[in-house]
Amino acid sequence: MHGADRDDPDAKALACYGLWLPEPGRMLLRFAIGRPVSDATCAFLAWVAGRLAAEGVRVLALVWDNAPWHVSRAVRAWIRDHNRRVKRDGGCRLLVCRLPSKSPWLNPIEPRWAHGKRAVAEPDRKLAGDELKQRLSDHYRCPLLPPLAQHLA
Repeated sequence: MHGADRDDPDAKALACYGLWLPEPGRMLLRFAIGRPVSDATCAFLAWVAGRLAAEGVRVLALVWDNAPWHVSRAVRAWIRDHNRRVKRDGGCRLLVCRLPSKSPWLNPIEPRWAHGKRAVAEPDRKLAGDELKQRLSDHYRCPLLPPLAQHLA
């Protein structure tokens, strides 16, 4: 791990949302501007649900830990409202399956995150944000899409 320089204009960390779909063996990946927060989580879920609904998927089981951006009141309300719309109009319903605290090994995406980090890192230098995003997108065979923006009120 390489420390960030104080004068480096690049972000100190990247927020990345991912969804592992085991049956087709693929990853859906989106980066976010800033930190992972409820608003960006809702934007990611809307994108995922729309994409999967277009593929004919009716229910997505989300295996989630207790990260604040997963369990926030805003995210729970968004999922509830989304599922009500889906029941009325059709689409992909979201079924949240919460993991026990401090049990990341139960989440099927965790080994893929760990492998991806090891596969793209370089021991001799810190990667720039854009290079890291591109490498991760290439590693997971995902298109590099525009980042999810936060709409802070």
